[in-house]
Amino acid sequence: MKSVLSQTYGDIEYIVVDGGSTDGTQDVIRHWEPEFRGRLRWLSEKDNGIYDAMNKGIGMATGDVVGILNSDDYYTSPDVVERLVAAFGTDVDAVYGDIHFIHDGEPDKIVRYYSSKRFSPKWLRFGFMPAHPSFYCRREVFAKAGLYKTDYAIGSDYEMMVRLFKVHGIKAKYIPMDFVTMRTGGASTRNVRSRLQLIKDDVRGCRENGVYTNSLMIALKFLYKIFEVKIV
Repeated sequence: MKSVLSQTYGDIEYIVVDGGSTDGTQDVIRHWEPEFRGRLRWLSEKDNGIYDAMNKGIGMATGDVVGILNSDDYYTSPDVVERLVAAFGTDVDAVYGDIHFIHDGEPDKIVRYYSSKRFSPKWLRFGFMPAHPSFYCRREVFAKAGLYKTDYAIGSDYEMMVRLFKVHGIKAKYIPMDFVTMRTGGASTRNVRSRLQLIKDDVRGCRENGVYTNSLMIALKFLYKIFEVKIV
């Protein structure tokens, strides 16, 4: 929330979707709500997982462009939103950039840098996609293409990328900028079981959208990720 408040771009509609938690999250929201001066709206109720929560947020949004900042992530610098908004032209449906990972408590130590620079829709069949936390898309695109599928365990964001790029043919622009700082330990990288589930979800996401792939092709991306590790 502090990183959103620090953004140099002023016209931000900030929507917080909480799953009816009892860990004090709602108290934190209420504490910071006055700082947003009417630009914060929030909802707290039981949901059907992270993708259901994302869909609720998109449904509440009224702005032209929608992006998702997960609760454990924050903007890397104050000009992220200003830069991405400036990149939208009349022929651009979405923009995306880079992100990096840190260990909790060590914000200055980058353990992995995820660059979207080399992404191309042709690489989707190999499990590659733009860094999802850096992906910002026109709200009207979601209205046409649909929302995140809630029956995926952890790969609905990937299925969304396949659907948008391969089925709806969106035009996207890469920005060479580090958008978001993420803490390690997300659902898709927690353990071997989660990686196997991700492969399964990715294969399904391609096949449901008419893109040929198989488990071996998808698994190759984990070899590539070894070279994203960066210890500083």
